[in-house]
Amino acid sequence: MAEATKEIPQYLEKYYWWAYARPWAAKLFDHQFMVNAILLGNYNRLRDIAIKEIGSDFSGRTLQVGCCYGNLTPCLAQRVAQSGGTIDVIDILPMQVKNLGKKVRQGEPVNVSLMDATALEMPDNTYNRVVIFLLLHEQPQSYRERTLHEALRVLKPGGKIVVIDYAHPVWWHPARFITIPLYSRLKPYAVEVWNNGLEKVLPEMSGSAWQKESYFGGLFQKLVTIK
Repeated sequence: MAEATKEIPQYLEKYYWWAYARPWAAKLFDHQFMVNAILLGNYNRLRDIAIKEIGSDFSGRTLQVGCCYGNLTPCLAQRVAQSGGTIDVIDILPMQVKNLGKKVRQGEPVNVSLMDATALEMPDNTYNRVVIFLLLHEQPQSYRERTLHEALRVLKPGGKIVVIDYAHPVWWHPARFITIPLYSRLKPYAVEVWNNGLEKVLPEMSGSAWQKESYFGGLFQKLVTIK
């Protein structure tokens, strides 16, 4: 596990210190019932959708961009181990790296590193698959673009990138009246994603190269492409 220090982006400390950058935040939020409640009962479903999209073969190298609360990484690690592969997980926050390290079992083929998603320290064409789970909506536009660019850069030709995130819900969705107004204050960069969907926010996601599926009245989406 990498222990080098990295410069934490100002937006993370300004807007998300309460959610990700303090030890007590993980103690409060990193419980399966809690993350499932935050996602209006959809965490397990979205986790399983991401895993199913990858398929049964987790051999080779997998990259997870961003440490996630909940049990996504342990579930991925189990499948990677069964296939004889490896998984790298990166995050810019030391607290998140440390917290995820506690959830990784000894002997599992998992490497958790302190790294900037917008400047991955891997060569081109390194990974067979990349997973970005509920990260892009929490980034400013320039960071979103660079994160996706880097994910595509390190993906091998023929490899798959799976993105799970918020999207543009139908007009009558209850989240528009309760959850979204609250989160608009807590997660200001998500507003662009809720209003437009990632495929309109990120130019690289437009066009026929990406396949999209929507869930829970359009509040969540899966975007997939093969390089």
